[in-house]
Amino acid sequence: MEQKIHQGRNVKRFREMLGIKQEALAYDLGEDWNQKKISMLEQKDVIEDNLLKQISSSLRIPVEPFQNFDEEQAINIISNTFDNGAFLNAGHSALFNVNPMEKWIEALEEIKRLNVELLKAKDEHIKALEKLIKDK
Repeated sequence: MEQKIHQGRNVKRFREMLGIKQEALAYDLGEDWNQKKISMLEQKDVIEDNLLKQISSSLRIPVEPFQNFDEEQAINIISNTFDNGAFLNAGHSALFNVNPMEKWIEALEEIKRLNVELLKAKDEHIKALEKLIKDK
């Protein structure tokens, strides 16, 4: 059974990780946007490519995470890795070419790297918003 990626939920998830309010994203997307439209957008399963590119540019996140991130699938992979007894089967190492702990550490390192990038983007957004406020 194939899971469908919910692009709107992904936009919301990444926006919230960056600490950006719907109003701020709306402001960045242009005059036609407001908080309510962002809320409705975040409920959509699929977002038009050109709009997704605008959001990507605004949040400074590549388009691919919005299109591909599936939280349920990620949870299932982690769950299956720890529930399949891989740690207990050391005597059958030929059956397991992947060390789950190494993969877990790699994933944690990637999460750290992404968090640093997100924090940097957040700081840049804050500076831009402060500049906008100062200019008004």
